[in-house]
Formats: sequence, C-alpha cells, structure tokens
Amino acid sequence: MIKVLVAALVGTIVGIVVMVVVIAISGTDTSGASSVGLGSLPLSTYSPSSSTPPSTSTPSSSNGGSSGGGGGDPTAGKTVWKAQGCGSCHTLAAAGASGTVGPDLDTALAGDAGSTPLADFVRESIVDPDKVIASGFTAGLMPTDFGTKLSSADIDNLVALITQGK
Repeated sequence: MIKVLVAALVGTIVGIVVMVVVIAISGTDTSGASSVGLGSLPLSTYSPSSSTPPSTSTPSSSNGGSSGGGGGDPTAGKTVWKAQGCGSCHTLAAAGASGTVGPDLDTALAGDAGSTPLADFVRESIVDPDKVIASGFTAGLMPTDFGTKLSSADIDNLVALITQGK
C-alpha cells in the first residue's frame, strides 16, 4: 500500500516538473494562438444620436401640459425606443408600436400618473418601473436597468416621445 502511495506521489511530482519545464521552454508568447471562427461580437446595437446635445436645463416644476417632456426630442426618442426594443412590449402610435406585454402608452398613462406631472411619471416609470404598476400588469416585467444604461438625454428623449400630444 505504501509503495502505491509513494509511486503516485512521485508520478505526480514528475508530472508537475515536466509541465513546468514545458511551459518554461515554450514561454508565454501567444502570437501563434488563433481565434478563427469567433468573428466580431457586437456588444450593443444602440448608438446615441449625435444630433441632440445633452440637456443642461432642469425640468420645470410646472404641472402644465408641455409636450416636450423635460426638454427632450421626440424624434431622437424614437431612435432610443427602437434601439431598446420598447415596441416589443408597449403600444405607442407615435413610434408605430403595437406590443401587448406592457401597458398601452397611448391610453394608460394619464390614469396611472395620478397627481404627478405626466413627464415626471413617465421618467419615473422608465427608471423605476416597479414603483407604480399599471392595472392588469405585474411587477418584474420591464427591465429595471434603463436608469443606469441610458443617459439622461436619452431618457428625456423617450419621455418627450411618449408624452407628445398628451
């Protein structure tokens, strides 16, 4: 039994020494390594619009019905809407979308906003979607990372798109 254990230990030590020698001789050069077949892997299909500078103004505290939604650009908002796939879940005529997984943004907003100004409610719903859940829907359906992955200007633009004409 001891002979077997000693033989296994010696074999392991010899194996380790051989691997270290082979690694030392071949070096750490990876110039001969190949990544053929991987191709390019896009990380994102979203590219922010360069035509809209970031908003530097603070949203007004007015409860008025401004269709600007905090200074955003609805046309740029449509680009963000499409890049984020919002139309796969929401209906919004201004974006040509008819999704049914989430609330219909043409009809559901005013009632859910309550006394909160509509632009503020829409912004809050984008960055904290589970804070107010529309009737007939459940929490956890909408991604919760838009507040961190979208710029403030992109969110302003989405708000402007969603609230235009309301």
